[in-house]
Amino acid sequence: MRAALLLLLLVTLISIKTGAGGKNKKEKNKPSQSGSECTDWRYGNCVPSNGDCGAGFREGSCDQQNKKMKCKVPCNWKKLFGVDCKYRFPSWGECDPNSSLRTRTGTLKRALYNADCQQTISVFKPCHGKNKTKPKGRKNKGKRN
Repeated sequence: MRAALLLLLLVTLISIKTGAGGKNKKEKNKPSQSGSECTDWRYGNCVPSNGDCGAGFREGSCDQQNKKMKCKVPCNWKKLFGVDCKYRFPSWGECDPNSSLRTRTGTLKRALYNADCQQTISVFKPCHGKNKTKPKGRKNKGKRN
């Protein structure tokens, strides 16, 4: 009888702790409703903390309010056009024998944080003479007849 009562008490305490006091992930990132209800937030570009890519911060302002948000600049070819511009890309084109490059053109899918994005961008990569294949593993590894 005591064990059942203790178990009931434990379950009640856990549900109170997680239900009333905790916020889910979506609520943590939302601004609190207790302050002013500014709707015209303006955000700057994501500025990496170290170097030209990686984790950093973006500053936002609205009326007299300012806030900093965490952001991340990718450390690959996408940093050329910014983290706030999202593009849709088709498959890579054929290899150009003169430049030994493949190209593809992306069209703007959406701009985040009112970013100033180009409508289309072109990206390039070098052509490879051979198609990459997966390395073949040893058959019947560890088995001997």
